[in-house]
Amino acid sequence: MAHSAPPLPSPEPSPSSLSDAPEQVQPRLGWLPPVGSWKYHLLLSAVALFILGPLGGIAASYMNFSVGFFVGGQVLAGILGSAVTYGYGSDGKHGANYMQTMAASVASLCAMSVLIQAMVWLGMEMPPAWHLMLFVGCVGMFAVGVGMLYTPLLVDRLQLDYPSGFAVANILRALTDKRLLKASISKLGGGTLLGAIAAWMTEKIAVVAAIGTSAATLGAGMIVGSRITVPAVLMAVIGAWQLPYLRELGWLGATDPFRKVGFLIGLAMICGAAAVDLSLLAVQAVARVRARATVAEGEEPAWKKVNMPRLLAWVVGWGAATLLVGTLVLGQPLGWLAFGLALALLFVLINGISYGITDQNPISSAFVISIMLMSLMGLKNPLVGLMAATILLISTSVGCDMQQDRSTGWRLGTNRVIQFRYQVMGVIMGALLCVGLAKVFMTAYPALTINQLDNPNAPVGQWGSAMTYKLVGAIRDLGSLSDAKIQAMFFGLGLGFGIQVLRKLLQGHQGYQSYIKSSRAGFAVGWTMDSLVLASPYASSFGAFVSFPAALWFGAGGIIASVWNTVTKKRGPVAAGSPGQGEALPEDMSTMSLVGGGLIAGESLFFLIAGMIGLASLLA
Repeated sequence: MAHSAPPLPSPEPSPSSLSDAPEQVQPRLGWLPPVGSWKYHLLLSAVALFILGPLGGIAASYMNFSVGFFVGGQVLAGILGSAVTYGYGSDGKHGANYMQTMAASVASLCAMSVLIQAMVWLGMEMPPAWHLMLFVGCVGMFAVGVGMLYTPLLVDRLQLDYPSGFAVANILRALTDKRLLKASISKLGGGTLLGAIAAWMTEKIAVVAAIGTSAATLGAGMIVGSRITVPAVLMAVIGAWQLPYLRELGWLGATDPFRKVGFLIGLAMICGAAAVDLSLLAVQAVARVRARATVAEGEEPAWKKVNMPRLLAWVVGWGAATLLVGTLVLGQPLGWLAFGLALALLFVLINGISYGITDQNPISSAFVISIMLMSLMGLKNPLVGLMAATILLISTSVGCDMQQDRSTGWRLGTNRVIQFRYQVMGVIMGALLCVGLAKVFMTAYPALTINQLDNPNAPVGQWGSAMTYKLVGAIRDLGSLSDAKIQAMFFGLGLGFGIQVLRKLLQGHQGYQSYIKSSRAGFAVGWTMDSLVLASPYASSFGAFVSFPAALWFGAGGIIASVWNTVTKKRGPVAAGSPGQGEALPEDMSTMSLVGGGLIAGESLFFLIAGMIGLASLLA
């Protein structure tokens, strides 16, 4: 995507740090501990670790088990965190930023619970839970260090936008308004209640369950909008339409659903599109480095300073710890684990550039590329490949989240070292919950243990597990891809590459861009091209990963949100404090995105509670 965002704002003045005198910033409410005191950090850590983090982690884990992707918890954590720090006035945004940093780290690692599910699908003998927690924790610590290592380049020097990080920064600023805070929480709470009710109906009413109802899938669609969801529906419809032809080609068996080969086509489409994007991003990155090389650097502010030798020692130390745990505790070959670490160093940078400019973190394509490289190097054992690729998957998720959080901190002037410490604590909690949630969900819902690649018509209900489907499908046939699968992958690769090239040409054509922005007719043409004719391969591929009903619910959510946003565009919410001409709020705080996030949280919480009750009854 061509970089056309407006220049970044200057960062705000430095916040207080651990070394600041606590009395410098006194809270509005007398019972709150002073900013910078140990009690202040204890309060923030307790809320983030035991409330906001697990809330986002539960939602992320559930979403990956059900629809196969997750929505980061930064917005939810930022809003709820602001409720805790509201009593500090404008300085509360820094405390809320610390909390959302920690909570987002917990959520990112909890989403990786699908790796445990992938091990089950592959028939791997499960090691003790603490072995897995230790390995995930070491990889997470390594990833935090690598993410911080690239922060001076991606955030400070290149000043990439990180759209979601920008939105979180705006949210934390805006939520100093008490009325807006109440409105946001009410929308999230209402969506959460509706999500829980819908989940209960799915469990108790056969008709509702039969149509594949999923509040989380609907909510996810409401967050991303129709230009993302409609292409997914289109892919699912085309797949269902072409089933007879695909079976005639030998790409599918007589009773196989489209997703049995669709995931290969979808993954290849992502790789083809990523090849175009990453090439352009590399050119843009070089241009930015050259442009900024001539800019005189002033003295670095205190809030931005990081001890680079200690950071390098952190990366090396936790990389070594990952290798030791992987070899001595889990019994994996040293060479392949080291290869996974090397790939992580590369892809945290590449995916970080992509995330900073396009707001897309293509972890699936990075995973597939790593598997292909290991296959070319002679690896035949899928279980070894999964463990090595796990390092890459966790690193790109946690490391890129680190960069996005530092981008938010750059805009607010939040102390970078303290953010790092909060993220480290979040990784520790996330490693524990990642394995724990996988155990809870899979014990309470045995459908999650069914290998849907081998049992494509098994009744799995809402547990579509599209992420696990992709991971296992990519790695299971390591070194022994059939001719049909190779043909499907090359077809998807060419399709994704060709579509993305045409999209880039259109996006760079000034006449076309002026036309689609000039009138309603132009808007309709632009929507049709983006959603139907030349839909993004990243968006289209989702329809190849999930079941047909899930794609429809996802599409419905996007259409509902787009219609609502179009109808209410002229009446959108504004920030308080600017009567009559308030500042427009970021899309992350629109009614549809807040309600959608609530639907996801409500359904995930319902099934977690139901799962824990079921687990308790099994153990009784």
